Amino acid sequence: MAYPTSTRAFRRTSDGSNIELVFEAIPQKLQPTQVLLKILAVSLNFRDVGMLHNRYPIPVVPHGIPCSDASATVISVGSSVTEFAGGDFVAPTFRETCSGEIKALGGDVDGVLREYAIFDQCDITKIPTYLNAAEASTIPCAGVTAWTALDFDKKKQGRSALMQGTGGVSIFATLLCVAADMAAIITSSSDEKLKKCKELGEGVQVINYKTNQNWSEEALKLTHGKGADIVINNVGITSMEQCFNALARYGTISLVGFLGGVDQKQVPDCFTPVLMKAAREKKIDLKPLVDRVFKFEESVDAFEYLYSGAHTGKVVIKI
Repeated sequence: MAYPTSTRAFRRTSDGSNIELVFEAIPQKLQPTQVLLKILAVSLNFRDVGMLHNRYPIPVVPHGIPCSDASATVISVGSSVTEFAGGDFVAPTFRETCSGEIKALGGDVDGVLREYAIFDQCDITKIPTYLNAAEASTIPCAGVTAWTALDFDKKKQGRSALMQGTGGVSIFATLLCVAADMAAIITSSSDEKLKKCKELGEGVQVINYKTNQNWSEEALKLTHGKGADIVINNVGITSMEQCFNALARYGTISLVGFLGGVDQKQVPDCFTPVLMKAAREKKIDLKPLVDRVFKFEESVDAFEYLYSGAHTGKVVIKI
């Protein structure tokens, strides 16, 4: 493939409330350790749309290119690159570290919602070729977060996990639980979404938190009074009290999201439950569940669809 001279990209607008299509030149000479990628597909995370609605708790680079998760093909490599070659199927990692400073894609630095991008070789990784481009694009943030949140350094047999919501991290975690023979409980306010979740694997249990507002009690019933060994908290501090109530003694709460907002006035007492439950809190061939795929030109619609909460699993933009 010929070396491209320009790329289409979406950047956040000057007021930060939307995204807009721009055309930009591509540097025609790579630095020795750089790799030029053709982006194939981009999957969205809530942080991407949260930035446009004043719901992201961390400052982001103005007018930046959003999104962190993508699959790509290597087009060209710098003179010192030895691990990658043209045609390799790769993904950028969620965080850039080569500069010596940790920077998150799509927030601290430009992300992946563009046709072509240049990365340092240490900030990309090869990805499984048995996944298609859309499926592979869901792994870098959501997939890795789910794996880490499930605390797989501990034994899996006989353990259980409770996932809040039906977004990318929760669905990934549920699939991993099914593969590892861990009991999985997933919550949603939609019976239709919960029906889809039960189809992910035998033994997946569900709770409608709208009809069971005290959902932690239901979680205790489903675990025969023990509580879940791991609770993956996608909502944030506003649901922390029920997360502790649903947690087994010596369990782990993996705090991975902020869907419920970050109002400091709503912070519950977390210290006493940690003491009583001896809990730990950490931030942190499977087929990813792709809910819907949009065209690159439909990126604005894709952002709006994700923000609406109508999805189950991942929303992907194909480039």
